[in-house]
Amino acid sequence: MNWALLADILYIVMIIAICLHIVYHTPSADKALAYVLVTIFLPIIGIAVYFAFGANHRKQKLYSKKIVRDKTTLEILRERITMESEKAWDTPEPTIKKHKKLALYLLNDGMSPLLGGNEVKLLINGENKFPEVIETLKNARHHIHIQYYIFEDGEIAEQIKDILIQKAKQGVEVRFIYDDFGSRSIRKEFVDELIGGGVQAFPFYKIIFILLANRVNYRNHRKIIIVDGCIGFTGGINVSDRYINKPGQRYWRDTHVKITGPGVYYLQYLFICDWNFCSGKYLKLERDFFCTKPTTNGKAVVQIAASGPDSDVPTLMFSMIQTISLAEQELLITTPYFIPGEGIMDALHVAALSGVKIKILVPDKSDSVLVNAAARSYYGDLLAAGIEIYLYKKGFVHAKTLVSDGQLSIIGTANMDHRSFELNFEVNSMIYDKATAEQLRDIFYNDIKGAKRISPNTWKRRPFYKQLPEKLVRLLSQLL
Repeated sequence: MNWALLADILYIVMIIAICLHIVYHTPSADKALAYVLVTIFLPIIGIAVYFAFGANHRKQKLYSKKIVRDKTTLEILRERITMESEKAWDTPEPTIKKHKKLALYLLNDGMSPLLGGNEVKLLINGENKFPEVIETLKNARHHIHIQYYIFEDGEIAEQIKDILIQKAKQGVEVRFIYDDFGSRSIRKEFVDELIGGGVQAFPFYKIIFILLANRVNYRNHRKIIIVDGCIGFTGGINVSDRYINKPGQRYWRDTHVKITGPGVYYLQYLFICDWNFCSGKYLKLERDFFCTKPTTNGKAVVQIAASGPDSDVPTLMFSMIQTISLAEQELLITTPYFIPGEGIMDALHVAALSGVKIKILVPDKSDSVLVNAAARSYYGDLLAAGIEIYLYKKGFVHAKTLVSDGQLSIIGTANMDHRSFELNFEVNSMIYDKATAEQLRDIFYNDIKGAKRISPNTWKRRPFYKQLPEKLVRLLSQLL
């Protein structure tokens, strides 16, 4: 018997079987093609990569976002949310009327209410965020809910830990969710100290062996703090000393937001969903968990957009496409990871060719060589459509923001890439408020002073040896 021939036949059959499995179980054609190419041309590595990161064995059983256990209560909740949203739509505020389709989409898709009467405060960089967070935590009276992708042991983390333990001893309910991959530096002693101090702490989607399994996918990339149901924080800034920009450190440019008022409602909803999943407990809904009264001075209307592997559709990507399509004059986009995919690219092209002025701020150098190359492969098409691209050189820009027509602001955790749109649990705050948008617009124009605008002609004339690697990496962009 010719064993070599038999081995070759079995190998070919295995490759064909795996390729068929990829095609059948991968809904995205681009992603399926990328995995097929990797499997064929890098067979051993490609198969390992697919089954580690691409094969979706757990998605259907991974997560249940049911915050209530019976349909009657769910319908009552849905009716109340719709009623509250309709109140916001009745306002004469032009920002709301212009973006009603966007707000209606988020309501229908994710049951996210549109709520007015909020105070909104932009927090630029860690040195502005952390003092605000620490002061708010110290004043907590009923509960503190925290969840983070990266909660990294260090000076800031130690300060927050001490406050959480202190508040728990005072009788405040403290619940803490940390992503088991992003926050792996606190998995042992740090978390044990929290639990010993009375804090309820659980990892999100626990990893047993980090190098195995596609649990490295489906990470909880959200950054949420809720205090007493009426004050919420979210945005791009993780808990890490790198964000406080000490002298001699690499400069990190990031944006967070503090919301006070009913707009925190859906952030709390998301936290409770995640808590019920990762703790294995059922947290009963209490009136003190939700803020329903508008603040005295708050005028901003807020809506929260969220999605993840549990979503039937990529809500954040669709909401981004809708935002781009509703723009009439100007779009200002800041993102550290720009691998937009065809849907976002088409929306940007249509908007730009319809006369919308679009400016995109990205890092000059990403913290990933492959991501950097994949992002650059898109620049040529965008520049050809008249879109301005700025490379941030002052440091690393990690903010995830968008300003549309000086009226709508998006501040959140989601990057403009496949991983944020489909693989991670993410959250964005949609702020329908002219004052906030004008402030964020000023911040954007200040940021591009520390950036270099790409010249379309210079970019187009780049040598072949620079363009080819970028185009090759783009073939695998769905995998990054």
